[in-house]
Amino acid sequence: MRLFSREKPKIKISTTKKDGFSGWLKCTYCTELIHANELQRNSNCCPKCDYHYRLSADERLNSLADAATFKAMFTDIQPMDTLDFQDTEPYIKRLESAVEKSGHDEAVMVGCCQISSLPVAIAILDFNFMAGSMGSVVGERLTLIIEHALTERLPLIIVSTSGGARMQESILSLMQMAKTSAALARLNQAKIPYISVLTNPTTGGVTASFASLGDIIIAEPNALICFAGPRVIEQVIGQKLPAGAQKSEFLLEHGMIDCIVRRHELKDKLVEVLEILTANVPIKK
Repeated sequence: MRLFSREKPKIKISTTKKDGFSGWLKCTYCTELIHANELQRNSNCCPKCDYHYRLSADERLNSLADAATFKAMFTDIQPMDTLDFQDTEPYIKRLESAVEKSGHDEAVMVGCCQISSLPVAIAILDFNFMAGSMGSVVGERLTLIIEHALTERLPLIIVSTSGGARMQESILSLMQMAKTSAALARLNQAKIPYISVLTNPTTGGVTASFASLGDIIIAEPNALICFAGPRVIEQVIGQKLPAGAQKSEFLLEHGMIDCIVRRHELKDKLVEVLEILTANVPIKK
C-alpha cells in the first residue's frame, strides 16, 4: 500500500513570462492606466484626463469628412532629393522609411470632401511622415489646393501638426513659407474663408506661415503651438518661460488663437463656423 505519491500536480504552472503588448497604457499626462481599445473608442483621447493624443492623417480625415466624399488631389507631385542631402543617412532613405511608417507618400494629403454635406477643400498634415515637416512638395500641394479653393470658391480647412520646415531641403523648404502665405493672401482678397486647425504639436515654419493665417484659428486642448520649443527659447533668453507658455490655453488667453475645441466637438464646430462664414459668400454646391 502506497502512503505517498510523487505524481506531478495536474495544475499547470507557467514558468516563463509571456512577452507582448497587453493593451494597457499609462497616460502621458495624468499617468492613469487606460486600455488601448478604450483610447481608440474615445477618439484617441484619454478617458480620464482628456489628453489628446496625435491622430494620423487618415484618422483625422475620417473624424471630419463625410464617408466616401474625400477625393485626393495633386498626388502626382512627389518628393525628390534635389540637394543630394545626407546627414547620418541619405535623405532618400529617410523618405523611404517615412513612407513605410506612415503609409503615405508625403507629410500632407490634400483634396476636396464634404463635412456634414458642406463642400470644402482640405489639407491634413501627418506627423508620422518625418514629423509633418514642410518640404517643397508639402508647400506645393498646399499652394495648389489653396489655388483650387480660389478657383472653385470653396472654403478651405488646413489641419496642422508639424515639427516645422524640413532641414533636408534647406532653403527650398523655407521658400514654402512665402509661397503658401502669398497664396492665402489671394484667397483672403477673394473673401473665401480659411479655417486653420492647430493640433499637437504645430511648430517652426508651419506656425510662422500658413498655420497662423486663418480667418478663424482653432486649436485642440493642451497643444504645443510655437516657432521654437520652450527649451530653445529658455537657452536663448536665459530665463524660464511662464508655466504653460506655448500651449493652446496660454495662446487663447493672449489672443493668438480664436478658440479651443475638443476633438469630439471639432466637426460640429467646423460646420458651425463654415455656415457663418459662407452665409453671404457663394460656395460651390
